[in-house]
Amino acid sequence: MTTTGTGGSVLVLTKPDDVTTDLVLRILAERRVPVVRLDPGTDLHAGAALTARYGTGGQCGTLRTPSRELDLTRVRSVWTRRPSPFDGPPELEGQDRRFAASQSLWGVGGILASLPGAHYVNHPWDNRAAEYKPAQLSTARRCGLSVPSTLITNDADRAREFAAHQSGGVVYKPLWNTPYAVDGRARQVWVRDVRPQEITAAVAGCPHMFQAKVEKAFDVRLTAVGHRLFAVRIDSPDLDWRHRQSLMECTPITVPDQVARSVSAYLTGSRLTFGAFDFAVTPAGDWYFLECNPNGQWAWQPAPITGSIARALADQLQNGPGE
Repeated sequence: MTTTGTGGSVLVLTKPDDVTTDLVLRILAERRVPVVRLDPGTDLHAGAALTARYGTGGQCGTLRTPSRELDLTRVRSVWTRRPSPFDGPPELEGQDRRFAASQSLWGVGGILASLPGAHYVNHPWDNRAAEYKPAQLSTARRCGLSVPSTLITNDADRAREFAAHQSGGVVYKPLWNTPYAVDGRARQVWVRDVRPQEITAAVAGCPHMFQAKVEKAFDVRLTAVGHRLFAVRIDSPDLDWRHRQSLMECTPITVPDQVARSVSAYLTGSRLTFGAFDFAVTPAGDWYFLECNPNGQWAWQPAPITGSIARALADQLQNGPGE
C-alpha cells in the first residue's frame, strides 16, 4: 500500500529490537498517524529499496519496504532513534563490503538526512555534532550552566598537576563510550575517582578527560523534548549511577527557572529537539552540568515520567517543532 495521510508519514529510523520506540509508536497508532519504521543499515539488504531523484524541476523519491511504499516528499517528520551502522551486505567481504558500507553511509544517510520539509528529532548530523563532550562543555558554559572544572589532555604532567589542585578530588570520564573488552568479555568504562599518583605516562596514548569532583547531594536526569522538561532526582550509592541502576531511586523534581532557561538555550544553540541532560546537585542546591546525550535512553524512568516523555515525542513527530 502507499502510505500518505493528511500531514504525511512519520519515518522512524531504528533497530528492530528497540523497544523504547514502541512506546511512542503505540501513541501514534492510537492517533492514526501513519508511520514507517526502517533500519537503513540492515533493511536495505533485506528487501527494502530507496530511490531519490534531483533536478531543476525539484526533488522526489520513494522508500519501498516489503509492506508499503513511502513518498519521500510526504514525510512530515523523521525520528533518528537507534539505527544500525552501515556495515555493508553480509554476503560481501573485505574491501567490497567496506566499499558498500561507505557508499551506504554517504548515499542512504545523505538522502534520509535531506528530506524536504521534514521535521527531524533530532537531525542525524546535529546528533553527531552534539555528542562531542568538549563541545557540550563549551555550549553549556555559553548558555549559563555551571560546569565543573575540567581538563582534557594527553599530557600526564598536566593531568597530575590538575588533579593535585582539586581539593575535592578528581574523576576520570571517557570522551566516548567506546566498546572495550577484557579477555573477550565486554566491559564498561565507568566514571571513577582518580588520584594524582595513579596518572601514568599511558595518558599520552590519547586524550583523557579529568573533572573536578562535585560534592553532590544527588544526581538529576533532565529529559528535554522541545520546550517540555521532565526531570528526576536520582539517589544512588555509586559515583556513576548507571553502574548499578537496580540500586538507585528516582523521584520527580522541579527544574529551577535559570536551569530551564539555560537548557532551552542549549537545545537552540545545538539545533536539538531532544536532549538527555545529566546534572550533579550540591547540598546547597547548585546544579552542575555534566553532559547532554542528544539521543539518550529515557524509558528506564518511573512510568509517569516515561509516559509523559513518550507523549511529548509523539506530539513532536505528529505536529512539528511548535509542540
